[in-house]
Amino acid sequence: MATKETSSLHSVVGLLCLLCLIHLSLAYSLKNCSIIYQENPSAEVALDCARRKLVTIPDDLPKHTVMVQLGENVLKKIIKDDFCDMSKLSLLNLTSNEIASVEDGSFTDLVSLKTLDISSNKLTNLTSNMFQGLSNLIELDLSENSITFIHSSALQPLVSLQTLDLNENGLKEVADIEPILLLPQIRTLRLTCNQFSSFETNDLPLNLSSSLKVLGISSFQLETFSIATPIFPYLQKLDFSGCGQQYSELQWDIPDKALLRNITHLYLTHPGLSFEDFQNILQSFESLSHLRLAYLDFEKGLLTTICQIQTLRKLDLFYSDLTSLSIEPCSQVTEIDLTLNTITELPKGTFQSMKHLRSLNVSLNSLTNIPYDVRSLEGLEVLNLNGNLISKLTCEDFEQTNHLAELYLNYNNIDNLEKCVFESLTNLKILDVSNNLLQAFGNTFTTSLQKLEVLDLSHTVLTVVRICDFQDALKQLDVETSFFGREKCNSSSELNNLESLDIQFKLCNYDNNLEILHTTSQDDFIHLKSMKRFTVICNNADQGFNTYKAKASSFRPLTFLLRAMENLDTFRGVHVHASHVGTFQFNSQLKSLTLAKTDLSDLNSKFFLSVPNLQSLDFTENNITSLEFLVQAELYALRYLKVTDNEINVIDDSVLKSLPSLTYLDLSNNKFTCGCSNSGFIQWVKNNKQTQVVNAHQYKCSFPVEKQGTFLLDFDIQPCMDDGRFFFFISSTCLVVLTLLTSFIYHFLKWQLVYTFHLFLAFLYDSRKGKKQDPHQFDAFVSYNVHDEDWVYREMLPVLEGEQGWRLCLHHRDFQPGKPIIENITDAIYGSRKTICVISRHYLQSEWCSREIQMASFRLFDEKKDVLILLFLEEIPPHHLSPHYRMRKLVKKRTYLSWPQAAHPGVFWQNVQRALQTGDAVAENTDLLTGT
Repeated sequence: MATKETSSLHSVVGLLCLLCLIHLSLAYSLKNCSIIYQENPSAEVALDCARRKLVTIPDDLPKHTVMVQLGENVLKKIIKDDFCDMSKLSLLNLTSNEIASVEDGSFTDLVSLKTLDISSNKLTNLTSNMFQGLSNLIELDLSENSITFIHSSALQPLVSLQTLDLNENGLKEVADIEPILLLPQIRTLRLTCNQFSSFETNDLPLNLSSSLKVLGISSFQLETFSIATPIFPYLQKLDFSGCGQQYSELQWDIPDKALLRNITHLYLTHPGLSFEDFQNILQSFESLSHLRLAYLDFEKGLLTTICQIQTLRKLDLFYSDLTSLSIEPCSQVTEIDLTLNTITELPKGTFQSMKHLRSLNVSLNSLTNIPYDVRSLEGLEVLNLNGNLISKLTCEDFEQTNHLAELYLNYNNIDNLEKCVFESLTNLKILDVSNNLLQAFGNTFTTSLQKLEVLDLSHTVLTVVRICDFQDALKQLDVETSFFGREKCNSSSELNNLESLDIQFKLCNYDNNLEILHTTSQDDFIHLKSMKRFTVICNNADQGFNTYKAKASSFRPLTFLLRAMENLDTFRGVHVHASHVGTFQFNSQLKSLTLAKTDLSDLNSKFFLSVPNLQSLDFTENNITSLEFLVQAELYALRYLKVTDNEINVIDDSVLKSLPSLTYLDLSNNKFTCGCSNSGFIQWVKNNKQTQVVNAHQYKCSFPVEKQGTFLLDFDIQPCMDDGRFFFFISSTCLVVLTLLTSFIYHFLKWQLVYTFHLFLAFLYDSRKGKKQDPHQFDAFVSYNVHDEDWVYREMLPVLEGEQGWRLCLHHRDFQPGKPIIENITDAIYGSRKTICVISRHYLQSEWCSREIQMASFRLFDEKKDVLILLFLEEIPPHHLSPHYRMRKLVKKRTYLSWPQAAHPGVFWQNVQRALQTGDAVAENTDLLTGT
């Protein structure tokens, strides 16, 4: 019984192991998710399951996944089995669903989870074992739910939690957050936009001490804020912003300033505060360094109060209806942010006292010129003026700001840049003048800005941009223009450090776009040795594929430009016909290539011969009808292939086999044929274990008409497999296996087969004649080799036939002429009472002698009669008998007669006589070989 139970247990374990192996070998044909592509391959798997209209967690998530994005679906609840065995998961995003409940223990297996986002759902309470198992969770986002209740033990498993976001929920009482404050590692707690009418530490246990450093606590209903106990000894940041405008009065009660001595950051949005209330609040802080205010009235001397905070270093004033600003002496401030106000002017003297100012942000206002005081801010390093109404820059605007490193003037109305504007900016590294009305910039960048590294001139109305317009220090250039090149360049600028170039052409008229590149020498661009990333975009999207194709010859200068980029790593072209065979002939280091919205219908494999290191290829919306051009492209390093929004009908197996390193394939929005022509591709998608075919289960059929709208992977390929190829495959396989098996048997089991054959013949003979009980014609059949014939006639016959009178059968004398020899042997053995084997070395080497003794052996063991007598004429060591398996086995188990060892010939022949006299019956102690 125990044996049966053990066997059953082993069977179950084996089945489970088999199931595990099957799961581990799952292909990448995930139905509802796609594996996020990683440029650097690793064993870690990140899944994107967002925006798939999922109502339940997919059951085919790989167990070794480390990140899952499940946001923006319609999930209703989380149950225990949803994330079973996913012990390596470190990030789980469930935001923007309809989750109303999480079953206790649902996260038990997520022992490595560090970030969990369940924001924007419909949770109403946190149950006792909801977060069981999440001992390593660091960040938890529960914002934008309807949570009103937190069980006292709900957060106990979260011993590593540092950040908890409960913004926009329904918590009402301070006592509700006690379980949070008890967490040993909690650092940040956000409670913005809940329903607290008061926040008073007296409502919490007196002995409670939290490790909290950041607290956000604004609320529309908040009327009282009181910290009267040392509950927050480590608190550094207090945030009362983020819940819109709050017009109610706020009663501020801090009896001891020492309770807030560590707070350095205060964010406050509260239009209902009176001037006195605000002064009272500020007086509660001793170490304030960053103050952020919004929706406040600064017309009542509020800034004077602020500037009296000697520890203040950064001041943010948002949404405060400031048309102008007059800041009292605030010499201690190093950063000021005035974003999103209505400032139209910052008059002279506004920042006069701010000698230590390092950063000034006045973006998204209504300034029409550069603030006058900027020219006197000698220590200014960052100036952000984007999103204003500035149209003119003067030579005096930056005349003394020679420490400025970053300048943002984007989204203004600037139409021209004079040479003198930036002459003083000798340390500027980043300049953004994009999204302006800029038509020309003259020699602005040739005589100044010698340290400029990043320049953005995109989305302007420039017509001509020349390489020699820039300094050698430039590393990144973004530009929109009608022409780009080196026409009329007399400068020695080489742009040796340029790493990234992004060109957007306003029109796709290739006859004029790059005509400026038609220079007398193709070596005009040898200076672009450091180029890593190059983007060319044509913004005129109205021209069709035929236009691009017809104008291809006019884009040859692009090849000249690329020729200089020997170290180019990434190229992106949109509305650019760059499919000429020699386009990238000098860019052997190219790893990423994108060509979109052009005509690649005539592309061939020779195009890729010069880019053997290509790893990423994106051919989106290019009128491609087939991927045959990849078969001989030799893209052995290609890992990422995206050919979406094209006209592909059929994918041939040879294409997939030619890309041995492919791990990511996206063929979305093509016009697939649901027929046997795609059966190989369908089978490959389902079974391959290397390449992820992104959203393969969403690919729809376009042909034939009756299949339109159905899914490609739902097409039944079984009938396609029965077209004869499978039969020929099985037949040829069987033939090969049979040939190999036959060769193996002949080489290793030759003698066993021969012996089996003779046993079968003996069996047939025994069935035909032995069962008839025919009388024996001879007393003994003598089996001997022709080389021993002299001994048989000289020694044996005179004694056995002459003296003792036995009837012997000898093959040369008694075999029937014309009869098959094997049948003669069988008749002789079964027609004689005994078989005498005269054994010598010649005997062992004889094939017919071997057959005779095998036949006799079969009769011996089949009839259980004493029929076999062994006579050894020579001394033969046992190891010489090893190749003769049957003989060695008989000698090892039975005694035998030896002519060389006989003490006297008479005794020897007497023993032979005794063996011949033995009857058919076998006694238990009778030796079947000798009768002794």
